[in-house]
Parts: sequence; structure tokens; C-alpha cells
Amino acid sequence: MSFKAAPLTGSKPDQYAQLQAQARALLQGERDRIANAANFAALVYHALPGFNWLGFYFFDGTELVVGPFQGLPACVRIPLDKGVCGAAARLRTTQRVDDVHAFPGHIACDSASRSELVIPLVRGDALIGVLDIDSPLPARFDADDQAGMEGLAAIFLEALA
Repeated sequence: MSFKAAPLTGSKPDQYAQLQAQARALLQGERDRIANAANFAALVYHALPGFNWLGFYFFDGTELVVGPFQGLPACVRIPLDKGVCGAAARLRTTQRVDDVHAFPGHIACDSASRSELVIPLVRGDALIGVLDIDSPLPARFDADDQAGMEGLAAIFLEALA
């Protein structure tokens, strides 16, 4: 493998474009979901500031089960009717939460988390899982982060095809 992450520069949209190019290069030619999720989580977690957890929960047909991630140990299973991850999976829409403590049914895997961004991973009609990003900073995620992370999630899904 001849991949090397480069520092991100410019505006936030520019940084996400650079990170998306890096993710595409990192995942190119690999189809294994676990290998890609592990490398993807490491790349994105270390490239951007202000995260305390970034990783995947995969849908097993009943609930979300933790997959590769960066950060402290996490909740292993999340029902679709619980928390921000469950809402993203159930509704199949991105959840951007400025204050997780104000989110009904929030699951506090890490008590330091204050804000969260969760992108559902859907291919066709099939729910694959979610990409979950937590921050110890309130309101860490804005529209640029949401668009950038949704683009990154799409690259992850493309690599599985």
C-alpha cells in the first residue's frame, strides 16, 4: 500500500474535499467492509480536530452493532429506537445534534461527548449502518461538516460495491 495522509489546508469545504480525495485513495481497490471501516475511521479521526469518537455501527438486521472506531470503548449494541445513532438508522436521515444532553433518549457511551453527527449508511433500500462522530465541544458540527461527512460516507459506501 502506498498511501500517505497529507495535512489539510484552506477553508473547511476545501479540507473536506482534500480528505475525501485521501479517503478515496485509501479505500481504492479494497472491498472488505471491516478493513475499509478501520482505515477510514483512523484517517478521518486523525485528520480533523475536535472529535473524541469516530466510527461505525453496522446493522445486523435487528440493531446496530459497534464496528471499527477511534476513541474510548463504546456501547456495543444500539436499538433503532434509542439515541442519535438509532434515530439516524431508523429515519435514514443525518442527525446533527448541538447538545446531546437535550436529545431525547441519548445514549451516553462517553460522558465527555457534547455534540454528535450521525450519517446513515444506506445502499439501495438496505441499511448498512451509521457513521457516528462525537465531540466534547458543544455545537462542534455545522452544515459544512455535515456535507463533508456525508460525502465521506458516500465514498465508504462506494468502496463496498
